[in-house]
Amino acid sequence: MTYLIIKYLITAAVVVMVSELAKVSDKLGGLLAALPLVTVLTLIWLYIENQPVAKISNHAYYTFWYVIPTLPMFLLFPYLLPKWDFWPTLVSCVIFTLAVFYLYATSLKRFGMHLY
Repeated sequence: MTYLIIKYLITAAVVVMVSELAKVSDKLGGLLAALPLVTVLTLIWLYIENQPVAKISNHAYYTFWYVIPTLPMFLLFPYLLPKWDFWPTLVSCVIFTLAVFYLYATSLKRFGMHLY
Protein backbone atom coordinates (compact mmCIF):
# COMPACT_ATOMS: atom_id res chain seq x y z
CA MET A 1 0.00 0.00 0.00
CA THR A 2 2.86 2.38 0.81
CA TYR A 3 4.35 1.75 -2.63
CA LEU A 4 1.04 2.66 -4.30
CA ILE A 5 0.80 5.90 -2.31
CA ILE A 6 4.37 6.83 -3.24
CA LYS A 7 3.60 6.02 -6.87
CA TYR A 8 0.54 8.29 -6.84
CA LEU A 9 2.41 11.11 -5.10
CA ILE A 10 5.33 11.08 -7.54
CA THR A 11 3.03 10.92 -10.56
CA ALA A 12 0.80 13.72 -9.20
CA ALA A 13 3.86 15.83 -8.38
CA VAL A 14 4.96 15.71 -12.01
CA VAL A 15 1.56 16.96 -13.21
CA VAL A 16 1.48 19.70 -10.56
CA MET A 17 5.05 20.73 -11.44
CA VAL A 18 4.15 21.16 -15.11
CA SER A 19 1.01 23.18 -14.33
CA GLU A 20 2.88 25.41 -11.88
CA LEU A 21 5.72 26.05 -14.32
CA ALA A 22 3.17 26.85 -17.03
CA LYS A 23 1.94 29.70 -14.82
CA VAL A 24 5.44 31.19 -14.79
CA SER A 25 6.39 30.63 -18.44
CA ASP A 26 4.16 29.67 -21.36
CA LYS A 27 7.14 28.33 -23.30
CA LEU A 28 8.64 26.34 -20.43
CA GLY A 29 5.23 24.97 -19.45
CA GLY A 30 4.57 23.98 -23.05
CA LEU A 31 7.97 22.34 -23.36
CA LEU A 32 7.50 20.31 -20.19
CA ALA A 33 3.94 19.38 -21.15
CA ALA A 34 5.21 18.23 -24.55
CA LEU A 35 7.74 15.91 -22.99
CA PRO A 36 6.35 12.42 -22.58
CA LEU A 37 6.64 12.61 -18.78
CA VAL A 38 3.59 10.46 -18.10
CA THR A 39 4.80 7.84 -20.57
CA VAL A 40 8.29 7.83 -19.07
CA LEU A 41 6.82 7.43 -15.58
CA THR A 42 4.58 4.64 -16.83
CA LEU A 43 7.55 2.83 -18.37
CA ILE A 44 9.45 3.21 -15.09
CA TRP A 45 6.50 1.90 -13.04
CA LEU A 46 6.04 -1.05 -15.39
CA TYR A 47 9.75 -1.88 -15.13
CA ILE A 48 9.82 -1.54 -11.32
CA GLU A 49 6.75 -3.77 -11.12
CA ASN A 50 8.61 -6.47 -13.10
CA GLN A 51 6.33 -6.40 -16.11
CA PRO A 52 7.56 -8.38 -19.12
CA VAL A 53 9.80 -6.57 -21.58
CA ALA A 54 7.20 -7.18 -24.30
CA LYS A 55 4.56 -5.37 -22.22
CA ILE A 56 6.82 -2.36 -21.65
CA SER A 57 7.88 -2.30 -25.30
CA ASN A 58 4.28 -2.53 -26.53
CA HIS A 59 3.29 0.35 -24.28
CA ALA A 60 5.93 2.61 -25.86
CA TYR A 61 5.03 1.40 -29.36
CA TYR A 62 1.30 2.03 -29.04
CA THR A 63 1.86 5.35 -27.29
CA PHE A 64 3.63 6.53 -30.45
CA TRP A 65 0.68 5.59 -32.63
CA TYR A 66 -1.86 7.14 -30.23
CA VAL A 67 -0.01 10.46 -29.96
CA ILE A 68 -0.16 11.23 -33.68
CA PRO A 69 -3.95 11.80 -33.94
CA THR A 70 -3.93 13.99 -30.81
CA LEU A 71 -1.54 16.57 -32.27
CA PRO A 72 -4.09 18.56 -34.35
CA MET A 73 -5.98 19.35 -31.13
CA PHE A 74 -3.05 21.47 -29.97
CA LEU A 75 -3.57 23.73 -32.99
CA LEU A 76 -7.37 23.77 -32.78
CA PHE A 77 -7.46 24.68 -29.07
CA PRO A 78 -5.60 28.02 -29.33
CA TYR A 79 -7.61 28.85 -32.45
CA LEU A 80 -11.00 28.28 -30.78
CA LEU A 81 -10.25 29.61 -27.29
CA PRO A 82 -10.34 33.33 -28.17
CA LYS A 83 -13.64 32.77 -29.99
CA TRP A 84 -15.39 30.57 -27.41
CA ASP A 85 -15.26 30.06 -23.66
CA PHE A 86 -12.83 27.55 -22.15
CA TRP A 87 -15.23 24.63 -21.58
CA PRO A 88 -16.87 24.64 -25.04
CA THR A 89 -13.39 24.85 -26.55
CA LEU A 90 -12.14 21.94 -24.47
CA VAL A 91 -15.17 19.75 -25.16
CA SER A 92 -15.01 20.54 -28.88
CA CYS A 93 -11.32 19.66 -28.96
CA VAL A 94 -11.94 16.35 -27.20
CA ILE A 95 -14.73 15.47 -29.65
CA PHE A 96 -12.54 16.56 -32.56
CA THR A 97 -9.66 14.41 -31.28
CA LEU A 98 -11.92 11.39 -30.91
CA ALA A 99 -13.13 11.86 -34.50
CA VAL A 100 -9.56 12.24 -35.78
CA PHE A 101 -8.50 9.18 -33.82
CA TYR A 102 -11.36 7.14 -35.28
CA LEU A 103 -10.49 8.16 -38.85
CA TYR A 104 -6.79 7.58 -38.19
CA ALA A 105 -7.32 4.14 -36.65
CA THR A 106 -9.74 3.15 -39.41
CA SER A 107 -7.16 4.21 -42.02
CA LEU A 108 -4.38 2.26 -40.30
CA LYS A 109 -6.52 -0.91 -40.30
CA ARG A 110 -6.00 -1.05 -44.06
CA PHE A 111 -2.29 -1.53 -43.37
CA GLY A 112 -2.78 -4.19 -40.71
CA MET A 113 -2.43 -1.87 -37.68
CA HIS A 114 -5.28 -2.33 -35.18
CA LEU A 115 -5.50 0.45 -32.59
CA TYR A 116 -8.97 -0.42 -31.30
